[in-house]
Amino acid sequence: MDEKQPILAHLCCAPDALYVVSLLQTSYQVTGYFYNPNIHPSEEYELRLKETRRVAQHLGFKLVEGEYDLDRWLQLTARFKDEPEKGRRCHICYAWRLDRTAFLARQLGFSLFTTIMSISPWKSAAVLNRIGRLTASKYGLEFLEADFKKKDGFRKSVAMSKDFGLYRQNYCGCLYSLEARA
Repeated sequence: MDEKQPILAHLCCAPDALYVVSLLQTSYQVTGYFYNPNIHPSEEYELRLKETRRVAQHLGFKLVEGEYDLDRWLQLTARFKDEPEKGRRCHICYAWRLDRTAFLARQLGFSLFTTIMSISPWKSAAVLNRIGRLTASKYGLEFLEADFKKKDGFRKSVAMSKDFGLYRQNYCGCLYSLEARA
């Protein structure tokens, strides 16, 4: 019997995880890492984490919960608070979360990591994959490049999360996107 290669997957939210992790599980032994210090307010963070726990239990994968360090995230992104969505602030946010994922992957003995964020129509897979490659190189790891929104991935994730009764957020999660939405 072939053993599946272990992969550490950065998870941003339960609806995206439900679809992408089930897809990844066909080829990999997935461990999820919920690391999202960008989410604001803390009640939103707790709700998204709770829903991600439900998905982990449903799909049967191990979930590692990262630290909620909003203050550090605000320090990293403050200079770019007026950037539009998909701008440099977002790139810094992706880079920080992928760096922490790669750091943990190396600590836990994984040679491969990825992020599920490319499923979002608001996130550039090309940017995420470039950051992932650079981060993998920094830590001596491999990054699984993907664009999970292809082949109707986003639509499928919406349908699956609706069928499963998951809370689906209506903004990326950060303070700045919340303010822009208001």
